[in-house]
Amino acid sequence: MRGHFFISQRHLMDQIHSTVAQDFDRVNQLIIEQLHSNVDMVENVGHYIVDAGGKRLRPLLVLLSASALGQCSDEHVTFAAIIEFIHTATLLHDDVVDLSTLRRGRPTANATFGNAPSVLVGDFLYTRAFQLMVKLGNMPILTHMAEATNIIAEGEVLQLTRAGDVNTSEVQYLDVITRKTAVLFAAACYGAATLSGENEQNRSTLREFGLNLGIAFQMIDDVLDYDGNADAMGKNVGDDLTEGKVTLPLIHALLKASTAEQAVIHQGITEKSTDHIEQIIAIVRRCGSIDYSRARARHHYDVALQKLAILPGSKARDALERITELSINRNH
Repeated sequence: MRGHFFISQRHLMDQIHSTVAQDFDRVNQLIIEQLHSNVDMVENVGHYIVDAGGKRLRPLLVLLSASALGQCSDEHVTFAAIIEFIHTATLLHDDVVDLSTLRRGRPTANATFGNAPSVLVGDFLYTRAFQLMVKLGNMPILTHMAEATNIIAEGEVLQLTRAGDVNTSEVQYLDVITRKTAVLFAAACYGAATLSGENEQNRSTLREFGLNLGIAFQMIDDVLDYDGNADAMGKNVGDDLTEGKVTLPLIHALLKASTAEQAVIHQGITEKSTDHIEQIIAIVRRCGSIDYSRARARHHYDVALQKLAILPGSKARDALERITELSINRNH
């Protein structure tokens, strides 16, 4: 059943990509071109992580938003590449901070090349993104992305400072995932609308769509760490626990669990250990924390869909709706 679901998800993503296939190919080509460097290590690490693939959701949001608003221009293609470079840079840095060894089913860049090259190539990708933004010559885009990347960096620091903190609240958790994940989703949609010449109200509405989509997406990511399939996800179940991340399933479970069960979860969080992962997963399930977290994700899914109402009917809008649905109905 899980295998069939995985194939269905992949088929759905293929359908979504087909809506903007030519423009998506242009984005990929631009990414390859902009990875060029006279320093071999930059190209080696850059290509390694970019070639790993992934859903490419963020640049896809740019292209689909642009298409839904009329048409996808050369500027939209460039902006989609910018978004992907920023996302890829955060992945490189995240894996170093989290000491991750597996991403998308293969060793992380830091596990393959080392921490120092991963951090420095991440810096290269950030600066390349801003070089491309300058070429766009659009001050509102540059201003918005400077703010967005700053918020993302703050989110990463917040997550680091709260690692191992068993007293993390749901409000604090939401603040972290909004900053570190949802803000880039929002920026992709806002930037697409800006380049399409939309008024501020429409830009902000699409930004809210992206923001809620990103929150729902991250909440499900965190659910899958306790209820997912390792092969489908391409990473180890329980990785969040080994990094001391107190995500929504654990926050809810700590409120509902018995004193003895709370002690087990506390130990896993503070020691950043998966020694009792099976027991913790059982506690999370017994407390209804998986269902609760999925319900919270569905709330943001509902809000995201409401925001799409400003768009006229089109294949691109349909694809945005399918992405939103897929964000909460997936196993990786």
